[in-house]
Amino acid sequence: MNNLRMPHLRFEPSDELAALCKAGGDPLRLNVLRALANDSFGVLELAQIFAIGQSGISHHLKVLAQARLVATRREGNAIFYRRALPQADSFGGRLHAALLEEADQLQLPEDCLARIAAVHAQRAAASRDFFARMADTFQAQQDLIAGLPQYRESVLALLDALSFPAQATAIEVGPGDGGFLPELARRFSRVTALDNSPAMLELARGRCAREGLDNVELLLADALAEPQPAADCVVLNLVLHHLAAPADALKHLAGLVKAGGSLLITELCSHDQSWARTACGDLWLGFEQDDLARWADAAGLASGESLYIGLRNGFQIQVRHFAKPDHPTSTGKE
Repeated sequence: MNNLRMPHLRFEPSDELAALCKAGGDPLRLNVLRALANDSFGVLELAQIFAIGQSGISHHLKVLAQARLVATRREGNAIFYRRALPQADSFGGRLHAALLEEADQLQLPEDCLARIAAVHAQRAAASRDFFARMADTFQAQQDLIAGLPQYRESVLALLDALSFPAQATAIEVGPGDGGFLPELARRFSRVTALDNSPAMLELARGRCAREGLDNVELLLADALAEPQPAADCVVLNLVLHHLAAPADALKHLAGLVKAGGSLLITELCSHDQSWARTACGDLWLGFEQDDLARWADAAGLASGESLYIGLRNGFQIQVRHFAKPDHPTSTGKE
């Protein structure tokens, strides 16, 4: 994600190293860095996760920020903290990288892991509640940002370039009103549409009935929690920014892709139009291109072709292809 704000502080070289050593000299701060490895949390969420008061966690975040180990990003009215990546060519960069590498070897306490899961569940519940309330008007709201006609041809061009065999299968996660299902039904022998919103699934069911899509199966299911048979191609169109933990989601989604298969993600690039959170139920204001690539690498996927579409309303769409190797390989760092 972009719009990361780093403290505008000038350090002497020795101060840089001292700040890094100080930040890494506290067990709680090391565990915070571990928790932020592939996730972003607000102050109140971190206070909940580590069972500490808001003022206490704010102090530790200030120390980490002064060492340039964390950065912030505004998501609507909320400020989220995430790890700042080390700059290898800057003074202290090697120590920064080494500190994060060692922090990644830590195992968070079970109670912390349980509270992280609770935070993710709270986010997911908020998203489900939004779609339950707004199913009938969601597509019109979504079209204010990006409607399917604005990115359909780009996704299809990338999809057709992959030349799937006639017997290949596909999964669409979060099909919305089903607008993309006819395209998948024409290109794959069997298509499974997964959605955890009964209201949205009914909209997709109506479209499938009207268009006679007899090779499409619609399932009320959480693609990130309930096991499903793997497919040759998994598709997400403007879904990832509704998910509670995008990096973890990519790991789960990679498990739905057969060896040698593909994950296609259409997503918003990072933006600062906070009204999307209220109008469209967005949990995240888009994503940085590098973030998606890094999360995919950690999930054992290789980055493929990317397409970018600039929209007249100031938003930009990224269409990304990630490939799953034919043979298992070691995944990247978490």
